[in-house]
Amino acid sequence: MPKEMNESILNEEILKDMKKERINHMEYMEGMEVLEDSTVMDQVISAMKEYDYERYTEADVRRALDKEDRGPEDFAALLSPAADPFLEEMAEKSMLETRKHFGNSVYLFTPLYISNYCENYCIYCGFNCHNKIRRAKLDAEGIEKEMAAIAKSGLEEILILTGESRHMSDVKYIGEACKIARKYFKMVGLEVYPMNSDEYAYLHDCGADYITVFQETYNSDKYETLHLSGHKRIFPYRVNAQERALKGGMRGVAFAALLGLDDFRKDAFATGMHAYLLQRKYPHAEISFSCPRLRPIVNNDKINPMDVHERQLLQVMTAYRLFMPFAGLTISTRERAEFRDHVIGLAATKISAGVSTGIGSHSEEEEKGDDQFEIADTRNVDEVVAAIKNRGLQPVMNDYVFV
Repeated sequence: MPKEMNESILNEEILKDMKKERINHMEYMEGMEVLEDSTVMDQVISAMKEYDYERYTEADVRRALDKEDRGPEDFAALLSPAADPFLEEMAEKSMLETRKHFGNSVYLFTPLYISNYCENYCIYCGFNCHNKIRRAKLDAEGIEKEMAAIAKSGLEEILILTGESRHMSDVKYIGEACKIARKYFKMVGLEVYPMNSDEYAYLHDCGADYITVFQETYNSDKYETLHLSGHKRIFPYRVNAQERALKGGMRGVAFAALLGLDDFRKDAFATGMHAYLLQRKYPHAEISFSCPRLRPIVNNDKINPMDVHERQLLQVMTAYRLFMPFAGLTISTRERAEFRDHVIGLAATKISAGVSTGIGSHSEEEEKGDDQFEIADTRNVDEVVAAIKNRGLQPVMNDYVFV
C-alpha cells in the first residue's frame, strides 16, 4: 500500500477517534478562569448574529460617511456590500483620521517565534499537533541570540510568539523570554495561548506590554468544526482573553479574526464590536487591530478559504479606522509588499519587517523549526524603512519613554 494512502487512512482514523472524544467547545476546562461579571462575549455574539449586511443601502453608507463620530450601526453599514462603490471615499476619510490621530508616523516591529510545539488540532494551522513538521524550542541562550540579532537591525519593538503548548512553553518560560526582551527592546508584545488574569499579571511584571489574540472566527459553530482538540477548542475562554489580560494589568490588547475561515464581514463586525465594547469598559486600554487573511500552510493543500480579496481587505481596514479612529492597525506580512505599502498611513499604523515565522532564523543560517505559514513580504528592516520614507511617512521604532 502506498505511503500516502497509509497516512490518509491514519488521519481518517485519528479524526474518527477524536470525534468520539470531542469535548463541548462552550464549556470551560479545569483551571480556566471564568469572568462571572462580564457580558462582553454575549453582547458581541448577539450583535454578530443580528448583523444582516445585505439590508444596508448606499444611503446608509452615505450617512455613515457624513458623520464625525460613528457608532456600531455606521460601522455595520461601512462593512456591507453597499459600501463598495464608496471605497475610494472611505480610504480618503480613513487617511484623514489616521493623520489626525497618528500624524505621519508608521511603527515597526518584528515577530519572534521561540517555540512551535502545539497541543491543539486546528485544521488550518501549520503548527497543529498532528502536522508533521520540525518542532523546535529555543532555550534562554537561543532566545538571547535571536533578540540580539534583531536588535542590531534598529528595531525597538518585538512580538514574542509560541505554539499553544503549556507543557513545552509554560508561563515561566514565556516570562523569562520577556525579561530577556526587556534588555534589547522598549516594547514587548505577546502572541501566545490565552491565560488567566493572574498569569497575564505575572507576564506584565516580567516586561510584557500588550497581548494579541486571534479569535480566528466568532461563529461558534464554525469554530467548533475548525478546532478539534486542545485548550483552543474552548470558544468562550479565547473570546475573553483580552479582558483577562486587561484585568492582569496589560497596557494594550489587539484583536483579529482570521479572514477567510468564515463570513469575513460578520467576523470583521464581531472583531470591531469586541474591541469597541472593551474600550468602553476599560477606557485606559490601548486598542489595536490586525487584519490577517488565511495563508497556505505546510502539509495542507486542502484549505479552501472563503475568498477575501485585497479590495475587501481594504474595506475592512478603512471601516475599522472610521469606527475607532484612535485604534492602532497592523498590516501583516501575509500581504504582498505593494499592498502593505499602499495601506500604511492610509489606515495601517504599524508594519512588521524582517519577518520569519520559523524558529531560530534571525541568528542562524538554517531554521531549527518549520514556519507556521507562508509570508508574502520578505523584505528586511532597511527595505521596509525605505518604503515608508518613499511614501512621505516617518518610520518610528518606539514612542514610549520609561522613567
